[in-house]
Amino acid sequence: MESAQTKWWDRFGEFAARARRERPLLLLLTLVAALALVAGMQWPGVLAGWLLLLLVVVARKPAEAPAAERQMVIEVEPAFDPMPQVAATLAALDTPALVLGQDAIILFQNKAAEKALGALPAGSHLSARLRSPGILDMVRETIATDEPNQIEHSERLPSERVYTLRIAPIDFGRVGDQPDQAPQKLYLLSFKDISELRRIDRMRSDFVANASHELRTPLASLRGFIETLQGPARSDPAAQERFLAIMFDQATRMSRLIDDLMSLSRLELKSHIAPDQTVDLKPLIGHVRDALLPLAEDLGVEIRTHLPEGKVEVLGDRDELVQVFENLIENACKYGQEGEVVDVYVRNDPTEPVEVSVVDRGPGIPAEHVPRLTERFYRVSVADSRSKKGTGLGLAIVKHILTRHRARLIVKSEVGKGSEFTVRF
Repeated sequence: MESAQTKWWDRFGEFAARARRERPLLLLLTLVAALALVAGMQWPGVLAGWLLLLLVVVARKPAEAPAAERQMVIEVEPAFDPMPQVAATLAALDTPALVLGQDAIILFQNKAAEKALGALPAGSHLSARLRSPGILDMVRETIATDEPNQIEHSERLPSERVYTLRIAPIDFGRVGDQPDQAPQKLYLLSFKDISELRRIDRMRSDFVANASHELRTPLASLRGFIETLQGPARSDPAAQERFLAIMFDQATRMSRLIDDLMSLSRLELKSHIAPDQTVDLKPLIGHVRDALLPLAEDLGVEIRTHLPEGKVEVLGDRDELVQVFENLIENACKYGQEGEVVDVYVRNDPTEPVEVSVVDRGPGIPAEHVPRLTERFYRVSVADSRSKKGTGLGLAIVKHILTRHRARLIVKSEVGKGSEFTVRF
């Protein structure tokens, strides 16, 4: 009993499924039957015809596609599109990168490339942004030969940058067995920013040239005086005494220069290590003033300190901070001696950073020289600096020490009124 009911129910389900499949044709037959009734035909005949056509439509089997066609449908696979994977990978890089097609058309650029080169619409030619003949020739050569290539390129706007550009074909390996399933050829153009390396190389070469020049002058003087002492001044005690004094000054100058160079070298080695000791600036400034009193008296300058109540503590290396303030106060005494007074202010406002300002009333520094004061061997006046036994490295050392202390040097100067050098911790 249950088996007969199950079989009958299965047949009914099959019949219903066929009816659903043939729904458009059944609706059409029903519409024709309705029109026949409207036209005046007898309803028993219309109903019988409608039922007969209904059974024929539901009972018929759907036409099957030819075997060859079915085989073809099974074998066709969707074409391989590599761009989503490539784009997802390049988007995670912080290096500018472009994906090019075989005709140097830009297919994709990552965020780093948008930041460095500006937004480039997909489908535009590479020459719309990079017009360098060297870059375009390199791209064409790689597209023609499928060999990687690279070139160095400089950008001057909006700022001067130097890049190493490298282009290489992207190899996706073999995809499927059919030749028409091979993906289109893509090429990756990447940009490596080497601006900082070039700047360091330039600074190093400038430093070596400047150091050599600074040592060449005293060495030439020593050699000349030695030859004079060995020759014409061999029997002239007065000339010997004068020449020996000059030779001593030149040797001392070279010694100061070498000491400053060694200080710079040591500071560069530990510039990334911030000091963790606590230093009270009040006794430190007092010590520096006492050490420079003989020099100030010789120059006719008075050093006046203005100190707040209580301790003024900062994190720092005591010896290095002594070197900073010795340099700043000594420079104020030497180059601002016309004002006859050098004021040192220590400020310890609870709501503000600790500041130490060294103020002179000298001739001041022209505005165009102020941004370059901390460069190595830079001098506002070469003759004035050498006459005062400067090496041109003092403020460079100050800058390196303050960088290690996470502090700033602020310079304010007005010609004819004096200068103010402020260390802000």
